Amino acid sequence: MDLSELREQIDSIDAEILRLFERRMDIVQNVAEYKRTNQLPVFQSGREQEIITRIGETAAPLYGQAAQVLFTAMMDISKCLQKDRLTSPQAFLENFCADSFDTFPSGRVLVACPGTDGSFSHIAAQQLFPEGTFHFYTDFPDVFRAVENGDADFGVLPIENSNAGSVLTVYDQLSRSPLYICRGTKIKIEHCLAARPGVSFEEIEQVYSHPQAISQCYDFLHEHQLKPCEYSNTAAAASMVSQSMKPLAAICSETGARQHGLSVLRRGIQNNDQNYTRFICVSKHVYTGADADTTSVSFRLPNTAGSLYRMLTKVAARGINMTKIESSPAHTEHFDVIFYVNFAGNLTQENILCLLNDLAGEISEFKFLGNYLEVLSCGSQPGLPEVSLPGA
Repeated sequence: MDLSELREQIDSIDAEILRLFERRMDIVQNVAEYKRTNQLPVFQSGREQEIITRIGETAAPLYGQAAQVLFTAMMDISKCLQKDRLTSPQAFLENFCADSFDTFPSGRVLVACPGTDGSFSHIAAQQLFPEGTFHFYTDFPDVFRAVENGDADFGVLPIENSNAGSVLTVYDQLSRSPLYICRGTKIKIEHCLAARPGVSFEEIEQVYSHPQAISQCYDFLHEHQLKPCEYSNTAAAASMVSQSMKPLAAICSETGARQHGLSVLRRGIQNNDQNYTRFICVSKHVYTGADADTTSVSFRLPNTAGSLYRMLTKVAARGINMTKIESSPAHTEHFDVIFYVNFAGNLTQENILCLLNDLAGEISEFKFLGNYLEVLSCGSQPGLPEVSLPGA
């Protein structure tokens, strides 16, 4: 038997499987109606485990485990169909989005940022709120607290860099905070090495900056044998260097160097010229504007085989594009994991609402993080050309 004949047999079997799958799903719809009439829950763990065990025992030994995976996925799809049929999509909005706004403010609002004038967070905040009034805070938790306490209307924080990765401290704050993401933006990051006027490059031994900035400029620091020293953020490092009588330097933006009276010794010292940082804007209220293109959630999953796979089935079954997934420890004795997930879509889409309803009702420690528009990237430093000079 040649390959074409084998493929014909597979095609015939696939067609038969499809017919049986459709027949099973039709019956699932009837099951959903029965459960609605008799007020029964969609998920009945005893029934599900009984089926999976039986499949593993009756399948050929070579295929037993794979057959269990196949039927688990099929039952997860069945549950998605039942839940979407039995639950109103609007239920999620009623439960999670009662306090919302649908027009992003453009006037004078109070915005909390980490760092000082000229920090990259300040630059991102200026892009989002050109007429905003900016208050600066020492660290990320302080920014969250300022918005939670009503000292600021919004907070702007970095959450991800294209080279150094995610800012996990911000993700952890999001999972614990009552705030929501209402906007996202990214800026191109060009790092400078800056020092007090009169301090030469050859005198520099110690360089201060935020750990992410140090990571993004590691190659330059290593090449020139400069000792990196961590500081709360780039602009605060520039401020500290400007007040020190020692021959120190800071890694910061050119805007930050200028605002703190520093001289730029080198420009473009980052490892990779394609260096972007994504920032989020947080608020007490949920954004429900139709222009939103991203929905974010977090949840905890047990450290067991297939737990993430089963969650992903819920996403795929509804035709939703997952654009990011990040994980961090849940700090439990069982090594459970907190996942942070972004989906393409917004709260006007029925499939998004159905997914959120499903996750909220079934997954432990579910948190809706927000619905927002990702604003297109702008230049790294407003009012300054993006340059890369010799000596970088």
